[in-house]
Amino acid sequence: MTPWEAIAIFAAGTAAGGINAVVGSGSLITFPTLVALGYPPVLANVSNNIGLVPGSIASCWGYRRELAGQGGRLLRLGAGSLLGALVGGLLLLKLPESAFQMIVPVLIAVALVLVLVQPRLNGWVHKRRKGEVGHGGPLLWILVCLAGVYGGYFGAAQGILLISLLGIFLPDDMQTVNGIKNALAGVVNATAAVLFTIIAEVDWAVVGLIALGATIGGYTGASVGRRLPPWALRGFIVCVGLVAIVKLLAG
Repeated sequence: MTPWEAIAIFAAGTAAGGINAVVGSGSLITFPTLVALGYPPVLANVSNNIGLVPGSIASCWGYRRELAGQGGRLLRLGAGSLLGALVGGLLLLKLPESAFQMIVPVLIAVALVLVLVQPRLNGWVHKRRKGEVGHGGPLLWILVCLAGVYGGYFGAAQGILLISLLGIFLPDDMQTVNGIKNALAGVVNATAAVLFTIIAEVDWAVVGLIALGATIGGYTGASVGRRLPPWALRGFIVCVGLVAIVKLLAG
């Protein structure tokens, strides 16, 4: 790893931590950066997942006021996220790398569509959630579990999936929903990270650089991200994601 590559990975981790705290889809920054630098896709995904865990913790700390009193929901929904992450992580490690290279461009494309339509989704879920109460019921639990499978396998845009689902089924304001989203995404990342640490190949230098950057970005994103222009974040994510799709299809 050259000094310039290290700087690029650290910068990508910082951007990803901030974006995950505010929007979700931070992996669309770090993962394509690693692929562009020549890291094999599965190794890049595993190392990226582990590296982003500290950023998730930092963003949850930044949203601690919104998460106050949410312990019951987090335990209930977190169990679904944990189970889904284990399944998704095992799928990543058991399926051949060629399958990952075919599947991930499709997942990125879907994630980019979600990024682009997020404002419409947020408006729609705002109308739908009126009158909803409680923990969201068994359907939300199942959907959160499926989002965990997606997050354990790849993870880009799992935050957008989660905030859309939570917004539909829970009656809370969007800032509280965003805090819960950060916590559940953190459960997915941490669960998959433990699994990957035990049985997968990991580039710990990459993990360390992403972790340091994501911690800074996660806390900063939670603190000031509400004032960032969402259109600029979405445009940047889409551009980088398109580069990743081209790189994967070409490789």
